[in-house]
Amino acid sequence: MRLAYVILLLIIFPTAIFSVESENDSLLKVLDKVISERSGYTKIREDKIQELKQRKQLLVDTNDIININSKIIEQYNSFICDSAEFYIKENLSLANRLDDQDIIVENLLRLSYIYSLSGLFLEASELFDSLDYESMSDKDKVWYCWNSIRYFESLIFYTSDANHSLVYEKQKESYRDKVMGLLDEGSEEYKKELAHKLQEERQFSEAEKLLLPVFHNQTPETHGYAMAAMNLAKLYRHSGKKELENYYLIIAAITDIELAVKENEALLSLAINLYEMGDIDRAYEYIRIALDDALFYNARFKNSVIARVQPIIEDTYLQKIYSQQKNLKNFSIITSLFALVLIITLFYLYLQVKAVSKARKELRIMNEDLLQLNRKLDEANTVKEHYIGYFMNQCSIYVNKLHKYRKNVNLNIKTGQINNLFKLSTDELEKDISELHANFDKTFLALYPNFVSEFNSLLRADEQYYPERGELNNELRIFALIKLGITDMKQIADFLHYSVQTVYNYKSKVKGKALAGGDQFEEMIIRIGSIS
Repeated sequence: MRLAYVILLLIIFPTAIFSVESENDSLLKVLDKVISERSGYTKIREDKIQELKQRKQLLVDTNDIININSKIIEQYNSFICDSAEFYIKENLSLANRLDDQDIIVENLLRLSYIYSLSGLFLEASELFDSLDYESMSDKDKVWYCWNSIRYFESLIFYTSDANHSLVYEKQKESYRDKVMGLLDEGSEEYKKELAHKLQEERQFSEAEKLLLPVFHNQTPETHGYAMAAMNLAKLYRHSGKKELENYYLIIAAITDIELAVKENEALLSLAINLYEMGDIDRAYEYIRIALDDALFYNARFKNSVIARVQPIIEDTYLQKIYSQQKNLKNFSIITSLFALVLIITLFYLYLQVKAVSKARKELRIMNEDLLQLNRKLDEANTVKEHYIGYFMNQCSIYVNKLHKYRKNVNLNIKTGQINNLFKLSTDELEKDISELHANFDKTFLALYPNFVSEFNSLLRADEQYYPERGELNNELRIFALIKLGITDMKQIADFLHYSVQTVYNYKSKVKGKALAGGDQFEEMIIRIGSIS
């Protein structure tokens, strides 16, 4: 009644409705109200069934029992599939006793329909295969095709495999072609099937022209009305008109609940749409009701389909609840903070003292850092003084060596030992160069003990240098001099007694192994061992 009342208002007062969206808001409130009363509608259906069962107990004639069973089956078809199956099988038993083939075929077709809805696909397939389609009446052929269409629709709804869906879709459409060949082209049934074909061909406007009159010709609050609304919802889903799809889904869902139809698709589809639109509360409630209905009806495959969607919606719903609780908690905290403003003010002086104490602590830490830096500088100055003395001593040693060398030269000249003079000059030079390198290595590594390891950290792992302890190789000496500020290639070559080209080659070779670029690499070398 509520749905009929809302529809009547929309017809009488169209200017009161500004959009389909606002109509949907009104209808959703009606749906929420109907859902809250769903147990009452279920009770009405149960009372009807109970009345039919009581009438059956008074019957004796087999045909009368079959007829009353058919009415009970009609009630159970969309209510409880197991019960519908029970009475169908009872009718089959009675029909076999009468040897009435028409009743047998009629109830086998009913059973195939129930199997398709409840997810017993193997049983449904075997049942379809067992029926002799060619020997059926046109009426039974129509029902056979419709049940086959529903069977493949259920398979498509159930499967998550795209390839299987395509196969089922083709088979479904082949049965639609068959049934259209059996129907009167002027009938509503034919128009509905044609509309489905047009949808597949994406001729949505033509399909709409067929389905809208069918919908308006239905009596509200009937199963046909809900089915017609569902057909329009599917049309608008495929054509991308989401608000119109939801409009007819709501109408179908309201009608299904008022008729206590437990085998329904509208509420599930609506729940998914509302979830995508961000109406999490309603989506969660509707998916819960849809699952309750599927469990009540005992549709195994529908339970499985809902189980894929429900956790996603439920998780989002729980996240929303958590967020609301978090916001409430934050609001409580803010309220408490406002209440504590007076107390915080009283502690202002305490906080100021604490801030000064913190500043003093930071200043003390800075002073300690400064003292440590000064100690490092003192150590550096001590090292400098030590090595100034060391090099003054080395200079004195070299002066004495030159003096001794001069005396040896003079002696060899006086005695005419020219060969000894050549040998002396060569040996002494090589010895002096070797000694110079050793002294340089020793002194430099004393000043920068971590030079080799830090230098290696700037090179690729497989290209690093590992000289003998206390020594540098040629490449390391070149960059040790660069570290000391000697960047002129000729000065480096003169100091090491190499050619400028040799120094250049060594330098280029090392830069090729570096992790950083050329200029950046030299800057990093200069920073090795710096006080920070």
